[in-house]
Amino acid sequence: MTDAASPSGKTSPFGFRDVDAKEKVRMVRGVFDSVASNYDLMNDLMSAGVHRLWKDAAAAKLNPRPGETILDVAGGTGDMARRYSKMARAAQERRGGDDASVIVLDYNAEMIMAGVHKGGEPEMTWTVGDAMNLPLPDASVDAYSISFGIRNVADVDAALREARRVLKPGGRFLCLEFSRPIAGPIRAAYDAWSFHAIPRIGGWVAGDKDSYQYLVESIRRFPDQPTFKRMIETAGFSRVSVSNLSGGVAAIHHGWAI
Repeated sequence: MTDAASPSGKTSPFGFRDVDAKEKVRMVRGVFDSVASNYDLMNDLMSAGVHRLWKDAAAAKLNPRPGETILDVAGGTGDMARRYSKMARAAQERRGGDDASVIVLDYNAEMIMAGVHKGGEPEMTWTVGDAMNLPLPDASVDAYSISFGIRNVADVDAALREARRVLKPGGRFLCLEFSRPIAGPIRAAYDAWSFHAIPRIGGWVAGDKDSYQYLVESIRRFPDQPTFKRMIETAGFSRVSVSNLSGGVAAIHHGWAI
């Protein structure tokens, strides 16, 4: 999933390179324009198919409720938003309440179009928007999520501050992202799979080795779990927790706007 923004005069990592932040916006958009039609395949390649279980765990952690407004940033083709919608509706059927509203926001119009084509749920709306300049007023959403997208943002700290701004008091923040395996053998095996297998398979199956090479490099440049936890706390979130998935191949960071 993708979302990028463009602070002036800053550099930002693009894979193993540092580029002008504005240039990263253009480059990331090009990557996701290229992979949008094969996005589900991309996630399967990046996670060996386990991303579905990770997404289920993240949705359960967010715990969508009837009547809530949930913002899914870098929402891509809507995988997380569909989960949130179905979970909120199931809770509504059990105990009543108003319909939930699930906003899918992504910087890349091609990704949004792919999601619309895939189909949605009654609670979902789709919009193109920027993680660093969210088109929402202060304290307007009950929950904010971003899954496999924050590492593509040009200024992660700015995106975290925007997340804090739009959340209501007591609102929930959740980030699901590829992370740092905590055990050496798992890290070695995953590095071997990432750097040797994924770009080659991306080239064979999707005809786009370079985009997949960027994606695996972007994972390695992203801060590890404790570092990212501190960044979330610095943005103003409280009670920040980390849940490792598959030995830290991915992680859920969760916090509260208190």
